[in-house]
Parts: sequence; C-alpha cells; structure tokens
Amino acid sequence: MPEYSIVFARSARRELEGLPRLVKPRILDRIEQLSGKPCPIGVRKVVGSESLWRLRIGNYRVIYGVYDGQKLVDMIHIRHRRDAYR
Repeated sequence: MPEYSIVFARSARRELEGLPRLVKPRILDRIEQLSGKPCPIGVRKVVGSESLWRLRIGNYRVIYGVYDGQKLVDMIHIRHRRDAYR
C-alpha cells in the first residue's frame, strides 16, 4: 500500500502529456514507484534546495519535492535532460 500521495503541478502534467509515446509509460512507472519510497537509490538532491530531488530516467529528468510531514511527493518538472535545469 502506498505511503505517499503523488501530485502533479500543472506544468509537470503538461510536460508529461507532451512526452513521446514510447517514453511516457516508462516515466509513469518510475513515478508510481515513488509513492512507496520517495527517495530510492539513484535519486540525487538538487543542489541549493532543501526538498527537491531529481530522478534520472534515460534522457529525461523528473524534478520533484518530498514533503515527509504531509506524506506528499510533488512532481514539478518532467523534461529532457538538456532542458531540465533551466
């Protein structure tokens, strides 16, 4: 049973909808796994931020916040790596 709720910022939802058809299921699967363990092996903290993390999925990066007190994982950006940190 998932411990954390996953929510999407409006911009992240739009970015997800604009992804290539073959990439989208892979990214959604990895995002769903975050509900059980929001900081799995392989994620890195975003430098200069207290609660932001990045998940690498091929050439794509998912930037998200983890809020333990609220049991919430907030998807902020889902972008190609060349655009992820702009």
